[in-house]
Amino acid sequence: MNNHSRGEFMKIGIPLEPEDETRVAIVPGSMKKLSKAGFEVYVEKGAGLKANYSDSDYSESGANVVNRDSVLDCDILISIRLPDVDALRSGQIIACVADPFRHPEKVKSCIKKGITLMSMDMIPRRLSRAQSMDVNSSQDNLAGYKAVLLGAAHVPRGIPMMTTSAGTVRPAKVVIMGSGVAGLQAIATAKRIGAIVYASDVRKSAAEQIESVGGRFIEVDGMDDFEDEAGYAKPLTPEFIQKVNDTVCEVASDADIIVTTARIFGRPAPITVPSNAVSNFKSGAVVVDMNADVGGNCEMTKQGEVYTTDNGVIIVGTSNLPGTLANTASMLYSNNLTTFITSLVDKENGFTISEEDDILVGAPEGNDFHVPGMGGVLICKDGELHPKQTRLGGVL
Repeated sequence: MNNHSRGEFMKIGIPLEPEDETRVAIVPGSMKKLSKAGFEVYVEKGAGLKANYSDSDYSESGANVVNRDSVLDCDILISIRLPDVDALRSGQIIACVADPFRHPEKVKSCIKKGITLMSMDMIPRRLSRAQSMDVNSSQDNLAGYKAVLLGAAHVPRGIPMMTTSAGTVRPAKVVIMGSGVAGLQAIATAKRIGAIVYASDVRKSAAEQIESVGGRFIEVDGMDDFEDEAGYAKPLTPEFIQKVNDTVCEVASDADIIVTTARIFGRPAPITVPSNAVSNFKSGAVVVDMNADVGGNCEMTKQGEVYTTDNGVIIVGTSNLPGTLANTASMLYSNNLTTFITSLVDKENGFTISEEDDILVGAPEGNDFHVPGMGGVLICKDGELHPKQTRLGGVL
């Protein structure tokens, strides 16, 4: 257990994110809670500008607005992307979204440099205490909403039913592939703007949730419950995946908007819309691929691009959807991280990284929420990979 007395390890630095990231990790609204917990916050000049939080907003809320060197000198850094490890020093603590399975080389650099890395995308999301810290859920929720709006903006027809003196406009048909956090918000959003919504998921247990937000569940024969202990979709048998995709793509063949949401933790996105399915979609249909940044669910997606296929299908490969709603996305991320970092402050001992904390190290063996080979958000400390991260150790 690492204990730090009051005053020590209580300076938090918030760096300006890389060029392609519009969000900021901590917003001015979180300052009150952070300073109450005993933290001093140092924000890099301009860090919040792209998300519409000005330097004066930070100063007025009690943060110190400083240059990059002063931020990178803080004991604790909170960011969205992992900063360049070369600019950091041994013993620093970083909380960010490191995506360790896709970027093992960055984890290795942190281990080598003796940095304590806490990767928020590794949060044991089934623990009830983790829900208010779960950045995956907060950001996916916004992404699902925005994906439908992008689809609606690109589709060459109206969405809701409209009865006009010039005739009736039939409601658009929307198909949402996958009904996790992003998918459910996408269904609810499409329903709100007046579409008829069909949705699929490999977990049969999702049917009830889909219907509760106004979608119609696309049933596939032979649906077992493909969900692992951590609450993520499990890798499925190739035959079953094929069957689900074929069924859903058939339902989507006359759809106006198709949103794909399937993501398997730490792996490339599975292909759920092959090229031959796209060739059966109607001219003017829009495919919004929510996973363009990790390989794409649609075989024809081009990351960061919107283009039209030869048969008139518009494929939207916009990356970082939460970043297109930078103001709200930053506020939610900031709430998640503020709840997390203040939970590590012990009244008697100050800032503490405890091996007893399930958020940091995962649920203990024998607990219902224990996932073999997976720890919690604590990836490495004191130059070593955390012993519970054996699944990650396998890719390092």
